[in-house]
Amino acid sequence: MYIDVFNGDADGICALVQLRLSQPIDSKLITGVKRNIQLLKQVTVDKNDHVTVLDISLAKNKNDLQRILAQGATVIYIDHHQAGEIPTYKRLTTLIDTQSHVCTSLLVNQYLNGQFPEWAVVAAYGDNLDNSANKLAESLNLDNSQREQLRRLGICINYNGYGGQIEDLHFHPAELFSKLVKYSSPFDFIQQREDLFQKLQRAYQADMERGLAVKPYLQDDDIVVLILPDAAWARRVSGVLGNELANNSPDKAHAILTKICSDGFMVSVRAPLTNRTGADELCAQFETGGGRKAAAGINNLPANQLNHFISLFKQQYS
Repeated sequence: MYIDVFNGDADGICALVQLRLSQPIDSKLITGVKRNIQLLKQVTVDKNDHVTVLDISLAKNKNDLQRILAQGATVIYIDHHQAGEIPTYKRLTTLIDTQSHVCTSLLVNQYLNGQFPEWAVVAAYGDNLDNSANKLAESLNLDNSQREQLRRLGICINYNGYGGQIEDLHFHPAELFSKLVKYSSPFDFIQQREDLFQKLQRAYQADMERGLAVKPYLQDDDIVVLILPDAAWARRVSGVLGNELANNSPDKAHAILTKICSDGFMVSVRAPLTNRTGADELCAQFETGGGRKAAAGINNLPANQLNHFISLFKQQYS
């Protein structure tokens, strides 16, 4: 049996789109909301099963990875998040690069020797890696109009992955993958499924307008902290709002806290675009935190740790 495990954001989805366009197989799909990163807990295998893991932290899944390997499965693991110590198994192949300008889809593009690079451009834009996306787009001779189309698609796919639970999303990530993988080029998808693309764009714009109207809880020359209400729109917009604010104020670090209950917050951290580092180290200090150097998060920050988080956030970026 083949099992594909992937993050539900633009990077995870576009990484698998590239792989399955290159290597079409009937596989079991395991994914979820973007913040559901311990996906290997859901994987059960038999000996000689093949598991592909995309865009989730190895450090957060190490125990289950070792369990899967010990049960006789073969695993290929491609990612750009914190990995920790990588286990050594003959049946484990890894392609992991945590540099801040890299995303999983760019690594898959490298792995496939550039078979479907336009999908990697979409993912890089979705991960707010505009410089990396533009560099690859330039090598493909894409003009400004084409780049803007891929940028908007990447942002919308990424936006769809955010939420506290699947019910918050407009499309289940597995469903969205199944729609996208039918097209070898994202331009074909945009043209032939304009209805779906427009639905995501309209929803994104509506949620962003609400998010941008929220006044900062705290801001100074170095940081901005926003607190969003306990609402589906706020959970959906938390990550892409952080990206938008980072693009507008590239010298500042941003933290978007979304109330998820009376006792906690979901946190999205964006390092300054001029200093894309430290977000993973900051968030990893909390029990449910993790991510990558430029962008990270905390799934559940207890309310009584809010001031402590803000203090560490200031220390990290002041």
